[in-house]
Amino acid sequence: MMHLIDQAQIAAILSTYGYWAIFLVVALESAGLPLPGETMLVGAAIFARLSGTMVIENIVVAAAAGAIVGDNIGYWLGREFGTKLLERYGHYVGLGAEKLRLGQYLFYRWGGAIVFFGRFFALLRILAASLAGANHLPPGRFFIYNATGGVVWACVFGYGAYFLTAGFERIKGPIAAGLACGLAIGLFYLWRYYKRHEARLMRDADAMLSQRR
Repeated sequence: MMHLIDQAQIAAILSTYGYWAIFLVVALESAGLPLPGETMLVGAAIFARLSGTMVIENIVVAAAAGAIVGDNIGYWLGREFGTKLLERYGHYVGLGAEKLRLGQYLFYRWGGAIVFFGRFFALLRILAASLAGANHLPPGRFFIYNATGGVVWACVFGYGAYFLTAGFERIKGPIAAGLACGLAIGLFYLWRYYKRHEARLMRDADAMLSQRR
């Protein structure tokens, strides 16, 4: 999806719709639609640097606001509909009642980190908020990590692209590949940890959920 929109198209969109285009694309991606929000942010920053017709601070604010608003929409959708869908159809993909309880527990313990760091990975950027809602991550905790992640992400990619201009496009690929490798390794070790401690984690999950009722 990232390659379906190039710099010339971004420039045309920004010339017509301005900062609202950044806000809308980032918000829709964060809400769960597979749109190139990060590409729009980087392209807008490069466009601002080269054309001088946009202000980088406003671009960063628009992207951060879109990330926060979109994630909150995704969180609400996950909380209202995701849980019901998982309870009804989860067993078809191996997510029975026990696994759903465990998912809620894991998000309760580490959901904030998933929401924050998920902002920097394409797939998690689309899914993290909905998963947080479906697994009942407390709203206050979600908002703090969501807002912090959105602001940090917008600043890193917005200002990074602005000050490095087109060079940021060349280094973003290797950075993304490195982050993806790190995520894959981290997920592998998390899976090993889960398999070794599954019984204890299930007991902790049941204890936590019984206390919250």
